[in-house]
Amino acid sequence: MTFRLIASYIFAVLSCSQFCFGQQQWKAAAVVAEREVQRLGVDKFFSSEEIDDSVYAVMQGHSMPADCPVKRSELRYLRILHRNFDGGSQTGEIVCNKAIAADLLYIFRRLYDEGYPIERVTLIDNFGADDEASMTANNTSCFCYRSVRGSNTISFHGRGLAIDINPLYNPCVRTRNGVTTVEPAAGRKYISRTKTGKEAKYIITRQSVVYRLFTERGFKWGGNWRTLKDYQHFEKPL
Repeated sequence: MTFRLIASYIFAVLSCSQFCFGQQQWKAAAVVAEREVQRLGVDKFFSSEEIDDSVYAVMQGHSMPADCPVKRSELRYLRILHRNFDGGSQTGEIVCNKAIAADLLYIFRRLYDEGYPIERVTLIDNFGADDEASMTANNTSCFCYRSVRGSNTISFHGRGLAIDINPLYNPCVRTRNGVTTVEPAAGRKYISRTKTGKEAKYIITRQSVVYRLFTERGFKWGGNWRTLKDYQHFEKPL
């Protein structure tokens, strides 16, 4: 066996030890057997890295359009583990600003320990960077380049400094001239923050562990805003 083949073999083994579980290679939104989590250790599923070529290619023309001024080097790709709505362990992926990468890894690790349910955490690029589609699918996401509505100011999401958690159950609610707009539209029935039963676990309030963990790390919650209520939204001013 040549040196090059040996080196390739070692690289493959090391890569698989970090990003494979059982016979399955790592991918987002995959359910992981509890025995695999125990065998590998929970921390193995949490990591931060620079945006590689494959992820960057997926982002092009979607969350990172041609006119995006945010540099690739300013962002990080996170791998996480979370509890899904069935209580199982599920992989997730996040692109965020490198300034909050450590915060998000800490928060999602704690949320996993707390058993906090999140339906899915995948890149918004899987929805063509269509925010309404991503929210309707209850997809938790972070970076997507865009401006604040009605201005040229880059939004917190556009800088990778904001994240939306379980957005279907925690919609953005605006009332203007007596007309209430809800995003996503399918989240209208969750305007009330007093749900009972199973759905109550997905509703974010000031008593929620997700609220406590984010605010402890310096994030602001959109549910505290006066002119609109963005219950899914946490952002960190720098």
